[in-house]
Amino acid sequence: MRLAHSRVVPADFPLRKFSRWTPSLAALPALSIRQPFAWMIVHGFKDIENRTWNTRFRRPFLIHAASMPDTLYDEDIALIEKQTGAKFPAELTTDDAPTGGIVGVAEIVDCVKEHPSSWKFPDTWGFVLANARPLPFRACKGKRATWTC
Repeated sequence: MRLAHSRVVPADFPLRKFSRWTPSLAALPALSIRQPFAWMIVHGFKDIENRTWNTRFRRPFLIHAASMPDTLYDEDIALIEKQTGAKFPAELTTDDAPTGGIVGVAEIVDCVKEHPSSWKFPDTWGFVLANARPLPFRACKGKRATWTC
């Protein structure tokens, strides 16, 4: 995925509204996720985060957009367009999907090996996500596993 510097997500694309920062949010643990997948989670398009490790963690957490973006494949775009009925931009920009900081909050409600979600990969643990929403961007360095800012 190439990140440009001007916004390309159409104004009528079905995005979630931003929540505001609170002291209780700032105290939550964080998990680093590469863009554009962090963007997909906070806007409700991706309901599973795949990991090689299991977790008993069941609570809200901050979504940190890693400084290095990942590739968005045609299958990912097709799935989002099917879910939303809207044309997804082929390239997100740094304005749409910033990297190197906190971009949202979600809740891990389960950790499973099998799940009907199209986002669940075989042979991984799937962190089942709920109540995801974007936050105003807050720059910070990421780490592996869960961590606090």
